[in-house]
Order: sequence, then structure tokens, then C-alpha cells
Amino acid sequence: MILAIDIGNTNIVLGGFCDDELKFVARIATNPSKTEDEYATKIRSILALHDVDKSEIKGAIVSSVVPPLNSVIKKAIRLVYGIEPIMVRPGIKTGIGIHCDNPASVGADLICACVASHHLYGSPSLVIDMGTATKIMLIDESGTFCGVSIIPGVNIGLKALASGTAQLPQISLEAPKSVIGKNTVDCMKSGVVFGNASLIDGMIDRFCEEIGEELPVYGTGGLSSTILCHCKHKITLDENMVLKGLNILYKKNS
Repeated sequence: MILAIDIGNTNIVLGGFCDDELKFVARIATNPSKTEDEYATKIRSILALHDVDKSEIKGAIVSSVVPPLNSVIKKAIRLVYGIEPIMVRPGIKTGIGIHCDNPASVGADLICACVASHHLYGSPSLVIDMGTATKIMLIDESGTFCGVSIIPGVNIGLKALASGTAQLPQISLEAPKSVIGKNTVDCMKSGVVFGNASLIDGMIDRFCEEIGEELPVYGTGGLSSTILCHCKHKITLDENMVLKGLNILYKKNS
């Protein structure tokens, strides 16, 4: 089994692959103050919950947008499994091009999502990754990453709405029955869920207008299933594209 780890700003997502089959997905909260021993304990405990024995892990690969945790997670994996994980960083073999001002600045999570989209679904395409931030990526017909639009994430907006006002509460993230809210909670749910869906629809229109053609659209990330089903555009949902991209990258670089 190959252990794929995606270190995000909010959560660290772990997935276990046997060949191309994703056997489990688990999440733990991102906390840069924790030590390698604490993360080693968490990772080992989570895999035990999914009936994965220590001896089954033959390799590991890590993508990260939280640099302080890079060495911590590497040491944790080395401590538990005695293996050196592959890190997604500049110079890694991806099978896709990167066409932007500074290719080294492109986030590891974006590269993984685009690798999965290109190799699993084909190109060109738009890929929408909804996590702490919402990212909309363009991949051209040759499989080249052409650029990205980064939007404040759904939960960032929701927290700002509640903390920046005197009377608006913290709410759960789910769609109300109607876009026309009749109470405070439903009014907020309408704005957050339908508002973000409309934002994404509008951005898809702008991307397609700028390049002059309609593109297939793929959605991924922890919040994608909550928001993208309310979009008017057809969006194919694959919540684990980053993990699948990591698995592809492991095969290319192991």
C-alpha cells in the first residue's frame, strides 16, 4: 500500500492506495505546533482504525501548502514506517507542463489535482478545488497548467460573516429549501451556498469566454459536494483528485 498525504491549511488528508484503488480516506486537523511524535501517533492510530497494518505500507508521498509541517510529517512517516516519503516539489516528474510566471510557486495541491485531471479524464479542462481557498485551474489541450484563479474559501467567508457582525451566528454549511431566506439562519445559508455556486458559475463563464470554447469541468476538495451540486454548469465531482494525483506522481517518481 502507498500512503498519500495532502497537507492543507485546515486538514491533513490521508489516503491508502493498492495499485489504483483508494482503500481509505481520513482527515486530521492541521496543527503546525504539533511534533513529529504526535503526528506519528495520529497517523498510526488512524491507519489502525482502517485495519491497515504497519507492514502494509511500502511507500509514501506528500504534498503540502504548510511549509512548517513538511519536515515534521517526513520525520513522522520515517519514525512509524521506516521509509523516506517523496515530497511534491519543483523538479518532480509530473507528466504535465506548467505555464506561468514562476512555475516553482505553483502549490503542490494544484499540481496534484491537475495531474489527476489530465491523466484520468483528459485535457483540456477546468478543475475546481474547494478547500480552505477555492481554486479554479485551467489545463489546455496539451495537459499544461495555464493558470489559476484563487478565491476566498467558503468557510473563510462564513466565519468572517459571523465574526464581523454583532447578530449573525455561526451556522452549519448546508443548502436551505429556498434561495429566499425567511429567517436569519436560512438567509445566511442561502447567501453562502447559492452565492458561492453562482460565483463559480460566473467564473466558469469568464474562463470559457476568454479562451473561446466550452470546457469540461471537474470538482474536488472537501467542500465540493456541498456547493457544486447547486451550480448550473455540469461539473463532474471527484472529491479525491489530489490524493489520486499523488498516487500517479508516486508511480512516476518512485
